[in-house]
Amino acid sequence: MNLQGAVDLGAVAAAREAQAKAMKAAADRAANPAAEMLVIDVTTSTFEQEVIAKSMSVPVVVDLWATWCEPCKQLSPILEKLALEYDGRWILAKVDVDAEPQISAAFQVQSIPAVFVVMGGQVAPMFQGAVPESQARQVIEAVLAEAAKAGLTGNSGNGQQGESSAPEVVSDPRFDAAESALEAGDWDAAVVAYQEILSATPADSIAKIGLLNVKLLKRTDGRDLATDISSLNLETESVLRAADATFLMGEFADAFALLIEHIKNSTGPDRDKTRERTLELFDIAGPADPAVIKGRSALTNALF
Repeated sequence: MNLQGAVDLGAVAAAREAQAKAMKAAADRAANPAAEMLVIDVTTSTFEQEVIAKSMSVPVVVDLWATWCEPCKQLSPILEKLALEYDGRWILAKVDVDAEPQISAAFQVQSIPAVFVVMGGQVAPMFQGAVPESQARQVIEAVLAEAAKAGLTGNSGNGQQGESSAPEVVSDPRFDAAESALEAGDWDAAVVAYQEILSATPADSIAKIGLLNVKLLKRTDGRDLATDISSLNLETESVLRAADATFLMGEFADAFALLIEHIKNSTGPDRDKTRERTLELFDIAGPADPAVIKGRSALTNALF
């Protein structure tokens, strides 16, 4: 099955969306005097000072990107937005892999965007490919939980670093159980927690997306995503696994095209199950994502 057409059809819309996100992120940074402390461009000569040294008191998230990389243009504005939102609880260090090949080689980067975190001088991978904001936020929350355990709570934002612990974030207590379960990697407990919220408030959009994300993480936990894609066959379960894997790698358009093609060639329960999975991934990616906009039109055509 050739999915190249799906990538080409979404290219223009994706570029426009990425440009809009980049412009908004740039405006947000310009409006915030502390932004230059929270989002920094790193070179080989400044890496030791800006990344390694600062990681001794606060997590430093390293975003490896390039100007020609379309998924990078989708992910970078999300990371910049979150860096400003968390206001110094972590730092975003941006590395242009074309300009700084030594850093890219040190991280053994094979494809971009690639995101790592440095804590206490130690490097750990976070994710690869363009991921939705909800997923990026979940990973960052897990990083901050580990940082707190290690005592890396210095604030790099408006407060003075090392003066006190990171400012307390007021959270909705209804989500405490779900967030604790996510941090522990207990997907079943997180599912139950989100379902309890939805039982009381069925229209809660945050809980709905949280539940969908947890279900995605649960069904892909421990799987070899590359194998799920390479072993793709015409069976519905194989298609669903390959679509999940492709989606998690940030290739939303390819994942949607795979599912919609299967819908065209399926009937009965297999068709219904594939349609339901497609809609779930649409919701996780978000209605403004260019691949979702194209995907909804293609899904309508496939169904009717």
